[in-house]
Amino acid sequence: MTLALLERIVLFRCLNPAEARGLSQACRLQVYGRGDTIFVEGSRATEMSFVALGAVKVVKATPVRNVILRIVGAGSPVGIVAAWEGRPYPGSAVALEPSTLVHVPEREFFALSDRHPEILRQLLRIMMDRQVELGQRVSEMTGPVEVRVAQVLLDLAGSSGRAEGPGATIPLPLTRQDVADLAGTTVETAIRIMSRWGKEELVFTEGDGFVIPDLEKLRQLIG
Repeated sequence: MTLALLERIVLFRCLNPAEARGLSQACRLQVYGRGDTIFVEGSRATEMSFVALGAVKVVKATPVRNVILRIVGAGSPVGIVAAWEGRPYPGSAVALEPSTLVHVPEREFFALSDRHPEILRQLLRIMMDRQVELGQRVSEMTGPVEVRVAQVLLDLAGSSGRAEGPGATIPLPLTRQDVADLAGTTVETAIRIMSRWGKEELVFTEGDGFVIPDLEKLRQLIG
């Protein structure tokens, strides 16, 4: 089972079958239920963690409110920058839905990266992309709250959504609190905006995600 899950992780697709089998024997596989904590902000990273199935949110606690830094989907690492640099996690990771993670001991990961420079290249690209993403998130937090919520949903549609004609489906079971934490607002404001958008048929909320019938109409709110 671990070997099959390793094949879902982008960084390890360069491994030959023998290396993949060896890594699978060294990994720790763990299943998390929705809402389970994977690691806690401030704790030291001792493993390289990868989402094999499901989705995980990384949450940063602030004096005012929690902020979701990013949502990590299947195939991607979570908390790997902290693990790579040997520093505490900058946020807590929580399963958005039932998820399976592969935890790789540092020694095995660094040994593999020494033999496969492409792992380091891909990791560097991921780190740079996340820095750019974080910078964009910070700049987006300064606009009107309705614009911020619209931008959150459009970003999720781009990263995790399924295109459906002019619209998209976002298969993530986000709560109103999650939407608020992503947009940097209160849950009451998120409820009010999402309720109004449902009536206006801009965004429909379903049990396992959201449906945006027309992405362009949502983009028009951003201007």
